[in-house]
Amino acid sequence: MRLGVLDVGSNTVHLLVVDAHRGGHPTPALSQKSALKLAGHLDSTGALTEQGHDSLLTTIGESAQAAARHGCKELLAFATSAVRDATNSGEVLDSIRNLTGVDLQVLTGPEEARLTFLAARRWYGWSAGNLLMLDIGGGSLEIAAGHDEEPEVALSLPLGAGRLHRQWTPSDPPTADQVEELKKLLAGKLSSAAKKIKAAGPFDQVVATSKTFRTLARLTGAAPSSAGPRAIRTLTAPGLRQVAAFLQRMASVDIACLEGVSATRAGQIATGALIAEATVNALGLE
Repeated sequence: MRLGVLDVGSNTVHLLVVDAHRGGHPTPALSQKSALKLAGHLDSTGALTEQGHDSLLTTIGESAQAAARHGCKELLAFATSAVRDATNSGEVLDSIRNLTGVDLQVLTGPEEARLTFLAARRWYGWSAGNLLMLDIGGGSLEIAAGHDEEPEVALSLPLGAGRLHRQWTPSDPPTADQVEELKKLLAGKLSSAAKKIKAAGPFDQVVATSKTFRTLARLTGAAPSSAGPRAIRTLTAPGLRQVAAFLQRMASVDIACLEGVSATRAGQIATGALIAEATVNALGLE
């Protein structure tokens, strides 16, 4: 069966078309991404602006048409932090449904953490043992852990790279004061979450997902995307600390020139590195 999955994230809207059957691995047929940066289109009241709404409508409509052209029997559409946090999300969802025919479902934070954990578990299998999953999105940070397909603990914190970049490190590059204030915020926000996660340990395998972690790993010497999905990519705590300190002192225009950094994320990758470093430190990971 050919399925379409539409992921409306805080940074990117991603359409993935796959051929799937029960018990088999999904075979990708199409991957189409649009960098909308929805979280940047929330106004002072937390509502999605008219421009953001129009851009989202257009992108979802085009994605639905692409899915139909590629023979999808069903389109599963879901949204995460940006739409979840919008104060006018109900109106936005109704508009999308009425004008595009797409029933966009909003995942709660814990649901997002649970599904990301499930994807990691399916990829690594039971041999991974007690698995810890970390995911840095544009609007939120997800952490989940457990021995089974359903995590024992699944947390979502409003500590996404895009969100914190806009709120705490708007300078380019960020000032020393901004960096220190953000580090204090992260340490405080992660303290209670870390206690809950550590209680589910010790962990046999730690997996970091998301574009932010992949970029940070690439900057510390991990294999590029062209090496394929099965290349072993490792991000160490010392390597993360070094790259975080390095990125804090660079302007986004220079960061965008580094191998493995996309232009659309160059502005927030230094903030993402600080979030990753704080999470690793809070959980005592190497």
